[in-house]
Amino acid sequence: MGENNFSEKEKDIENAIKVMLKGVAEHTAVSEIRAKLQKAADEDRPLIVKLGLDPSAPDIHLGHSVVLRKIRQLQDLGHKAVIIIGDHTGRIGDPTGKSKTRKQLTEEEVLINAQTYQNQIFKIIDQNKTEVRYNSEWFEKMNFADILTLASKCTVARMLERDDFHKRYTNHLPLSIHEFFYPLMQAYDSVAIKADIELGGTDQTFNILMGRYIQKDYGLESQLTLFMPLLEGIDGIEKMSKSLGNYIGIDEAPHTIYEKVMKIPDNMILKYYNLCTDIHPDEVGEIAKRLEKGENPRDIKMELAYEITKLYCGEDGAAAARRRFIDVFQRDLIPEDIEILHIGNEDNLEEMILAALLETGKFKSKSEIRRLAKQGGVKWNGDRVVEIKDINLNAGGNILRIGKKYIFKIEAP
Repeated sequence: MGENNFSEKEKDIENAIKVMLKGVAEHTAVSEIRAKLQKAADEDRPLIVKLGLDPSAPDIHLGHSVVLRKIRQLQDLGHKAVIIIGDHTGRIGDPTGKSKTRKQLTEEEVLINAQTYQNQIFKIIDQNKTEVRYNSEWFEKMNFADILTLASKCTVARMLERDDFHKRYTNHLPLSIHEFFYPLMQAYDSVAIKADIELGGTDQTFNILMGRYIQKDYGLESQLTLFMPLLEGIDGIEKMSKSLGNYIGIDEAPHTIYEKVMKIPDNMILKYYNLCTDIHPDEVGEIAKRLEKGENPRDIKMELAYEITKLYCGEDGAAAARRRFIDVFQRDLIPEDIEILHIGNEDNLEEMILAALLETGKFKSKSEIRRLAKQGGVKWNGDRVVEIKDINLNAGGNILRIGKKYIFKIEAP
C-alpha cells in the first residue's frame, strides 16, 4: 500500500512503530505491535507501559537512561507509564547475571532506595503521565494457595533455561528456591497492572518474556516486549559504569556532559543518537547519510553533545557548554570557571602541586602526572614543561594545563 493510501490514523501508527523501535535490540513481531496499537487507537485508550525497578539506588547515568528515554518517547506518543517499585521483589534481590545469591534488602532499605530512584527518573520521564505502584500492593494480599498457583505457572526445567541459573546449577553453586520467585513475581506484576508493553535491558530478557508468557495463564492479552541494548561508555568498549569511570552522569555539570560526549569514538555516534536522544529515527537516518558522505564526525558529534546536554541541562546550559568547549578545546582559551587548586607554602613546590592534583580525584597517581608531563601533555602558563619540578610560581596567572581536558589555577598563600 502506497503512503498516500494510508489514513491519518494508520500514518500515526506507522510513525509510532518507528519511534518505538528506534535503537531497540529485540522486540515482539511488528505485526503484533501494529495490531496492539490499532486496538488501542480503536478503543481510544493509552497503552500501559511497564517498567519494573528493583531499587538498588544507583546514581543514574546515560546507561541507565536508555530504557527511561524510551518510556519518555512512548509517553510523548500518548501512552501511560506504570513504574513498579519492587518493594517485595527487591527483598529477594534480582539474581540476573549473578554467580551467587543476592543479599536480601530490608523493607526500610527498599523504601529509601525507591525514593532515590523516583527523585532521578522524573528528570527523564513525564511525571504527569506516570503512575508509581509498589508490588507489595498485590503480593501482601496473596495467601499460600495463591503463591502455589503462581509457582505452578513455570516448570523447573524452564526456569533452568535462564543462563545464570543454569550455570550455577551445573557448577554446583548455591541456587536457592526463593530466587526462582523473582522472575515469577516480576511476571505477575504484568498481570496485576494489565501491562500492554514491558521494557527492559537485554539482560532482562528471561524475566520480561516470563511476564508475556504468564499473562495468558491469567486470561490476559500478552504484553509487547521491547529490549534495549546495553550502552557502551565513553571508551566505546565496556558497558557504561561508574566503577570503570567511562560514564556520563545526568546530574553532572553541562560542560562535563558535553565534553564527555565529545570523547566517544566516532563509531558510537549513531548508537548514542538512537539510545540517548529523542531525535526522530528519520532524522537519525539523515545523520547516518551525512557520515556516509564523509562529513567530519567531530561536527556531528558536537551536535550530539549539544542535544544530550540540552536534555538534562536545558538550552542555556547546552549553549554555554558548547561555547566553553570551543573556547577551551578549539581556541585554546582559559575558561572563566577554571578550577582553583590551593597549595601550602612548603619548600617543595612539586610535591604540593602533585598532592593537590591527586586530591581532585582526576588522576590515579603522581607517577601518572609525571608521565603525562614527560609525554608533552603538560603546560605551565602556556609553556610546555616535561618535569613538574621545573614549575615556578609567578606574580601573574599560574595556569596549569594537563592535556586538553584539565585546566587549573594554582594559588599559594
